[in-house]
Amino acid sequence: MQRQRERALARRQFLRTQAGLVGTAALIGGGTTTVLAQDSENESGSETGSDSGTESESPYTEIYDESIDDVVLVVVGGTGDGTGTENQQGGLGSGFVVDDHVITNAHVVGEASDVELQFRDEQWRTGSVVGADPHSDIAVIEVDDFPDIVNGLSFADDDPVIGQEVLALGNPLGLDASVSQGLVSGIDRSLPSPTGFAIPAAIQTDAPVNPGNSGGPLVTLDGDVLGIVFAGASQTIGFAISALLAERVVPQLIDTGTYEHAYMGVGVLPVGPQIAEANDLDEPRGVLVAETVPDSPADGVLEPVSEETTVDGTPVPVGGDVIVAIEGEPIPNEDRLSTVLALDTSPEDTIEIEIIRDGDHQTVDLTLEERPEQETPTQTPPEPP
Repeated sequence: MQRQRERALARRQFLRTQAGLVGTAALIGGGTTTVLAQDSENESGSETGSDSGTESESPYTEIYDESIDDVVLVVVGGTGDGTGTENQQGGLGSGFVVDDHVITNAHVVGEASDVELQFRDEQWRTGSVVGADPHSDIAVIEVDDFPDIVNGLSFADDDPVIGQEVLALGNPLGLDASVSQGLVSGIDRSLPSPTGFAIPAAIQTDAPVNPGNSGGPLVTLDGDVLGIVFAGASQTIGFAISALLAERVVPQLIDTGTYEHAYMGVGVLPVGPQIAEANDLDEPRGVLVAETVPDSPADGVLEPVSEETTVDGTPVPVGGDVIVAIEGEPIPNEDRLSTVLALDTSPEDTIEIEIIRDGDHQTVDLTLEERPEQETPTQTPPEPP
């Protein structure tokens, strides 16, 4: 019992020290947190949570017990006062083990090269950040010696399905080893990114997500990781980065420390009834090429909007190509365009794009390039990769 109390005291002292350094790096409400983690042991030394001895027939309890030992608290120490270009404030977030590495959000680790990790059994390890991709907000941490309790989780092979039950595991508000339950509320969402490009193929969930959850796993009732928790916009809307995207990004981060995203170089608009009418389209579908970035793959291959007309008193763009499919995959909206490019293509791939140009269906070939450092189009929302 004395050892338990000593561990709890040491943990409280460590987190109190970190509280003087940490700052919130929340993206739309769900980043790291400065709130101190609550001890998992009470003053008498007995553990709280699912290990209290209470039996439950809940499938959520079973998945929690099978998965929680692979979920970690990520503590990022601050450097300087956080106001200079070489300084950053620290914070708390979540992560989880997959294939002998810890996965978390890039915005959780920030510019740190080393972070402190606490596991479910109260053991601490120092981890080295081997790669971080701000475009997908994924980071990979290497740990030399995992505690014995760690088995590792696996990314889900199947696409997320709307209505599917999921559990969010992590450290909301610094409260360690927590679980919340919900559904997959939407798929193919686009999330904001500090790079200016959208993070594609994201999962929307109504599982409660709070600051400190970021970087933790969103798991299925089979215990597979469906996504990496990204942020929460409210108590009923949270988001996670798709495991399908993570499975492409993580291996490259481990091998090279970076990930190369495919890039078209277009800004697009949804094709609604007014745009369809103004451009003599049979029906509103696809995305309209509003602009192309000079010297990008799309420049000279796709035709952007050339003028405006008025429909019911509203200015409407006309004259640009309408993208309706890529490699035979229908493109009903911008989010789907982003998802197809992110999950099915790579730089230097040549893709076949089906377009409607001047009322005629055509196909054009476009060779993708590596995404530049930052977003270039300015007239439209964040462009696809």
